[in-house]
Amino acid sequence: MVKSAFFAASAALSAASEVFVMLPLDTVTSGGALKDQSGLGYQLDQLKNAGADGFMADMWWGVTEPSSKSYNFDAYKDLVGMAKNRGMKVQFVTSFHQCGGNVGDECNIPVPGFAHGTNGIWYKDQDGNEDKEYISLFADNVTIDGRTPLQMYSDWFGALSDAFAGDIGSTITELQVGMGPAGELRYPAYQLAHWSFCGVGAFQVWDDHALASFTSAASAAGHSEWNSPPTDAGNYNSQPGETSFFSSGYKSDYGHFFLDWYFQSLKNHGNAVLGSARAVFGNRLALAAKVSGIHWWYKSSHHAAELTAGYYKQMGVILTRSLLRCLRPTTQQLISHVSR
Repeated sequence: MVKSAFFAASAALSAASEVFVMLPLDTVTSGGALKDQSGLGYQLDQLKNAGADGFMADMWWGVTEPSSKSYNFDAYKDLVGMAKNRGMKVQFVTSFHQCGGNVGDECNIPVPGFAHGTNGIWYKDQDGNEDKEYISLFADNVTIDGRTPLQMYSDWFGALSDAFAGDIGSTITELQVGMGPAGELRYPAYQLAHWSFCGVGAFQVWDDHALASFTSAASAAGHSEWNSPPTDAGNYNSQPGETSFFSSGYKSDYGHFFLDWYFQSLKNHGNAVLGSARAVFGNRLALAAKVSGIHWWYKSSHHAAELTAGYYKQMGVILTRSLLRCLRPTTQQLISHVSR
């Protein structure tokens, strides 16, 4: 029933669909310039002749805000100019994550240096490994260099709006808002430095802010004895049957509580970041969000790999309902069909 509804919704939307082509991750260099403007121009001409409506490009935080509150969108203005000259449209990805460390990454653009000034703001696994690909959602309201990450994202949206005031809604038609590693709304549960397919991944809840959030939530729920995230969930490359948590613990009262809290924290982050974008841009352009297609262990009752990434309880329905008010109308229409 869900599948047939999905395809029916997809068919209904296909007539109005436009074609956008994703540009290489390193189209804009770490120094803030177009890598090969003449070569890119030739490629855009070919795309236009082939009938493409426009292109999508990553707009890297580490490039566009090299120092705190100092913004440089020059290369992206060049991109928009090239699109306008060809009658094409642009979709940008607000890439608040690091380029480098994921499959297909062709560049090395870290999170801006000024955002590194405070300890304990990165996701951390049970073994103490920190992932510096994206600032931990548990640090959303921690002051770093005079601002919280949520304030940094909001300020950046404002700077983008000012820099492209004449092009938003006409040439620039959509922003895909990055909210996690690889731009996806998830936890970095399967980091390539530690993980191999098809391990269960690892919960990312061992930094001080995450631990404080969990113990506070457990205490408020009347379970102060639940003073730690699960320590029996194995490691990145464990198989589910090798762990107590994914064998049975996830079905316990404690397991349900922990997973609800883990997922709710992710949804809260998504709502906060998308809400900041909507507050700045209003309805001038479409907003989109990206989630990960985690297929390994999908047909198992535990859904272990999805759980460590933060997707719990029919993620596709619950997550999108939670974020629905911030996304584009076409996305809302499609999701409403799938959720029935």
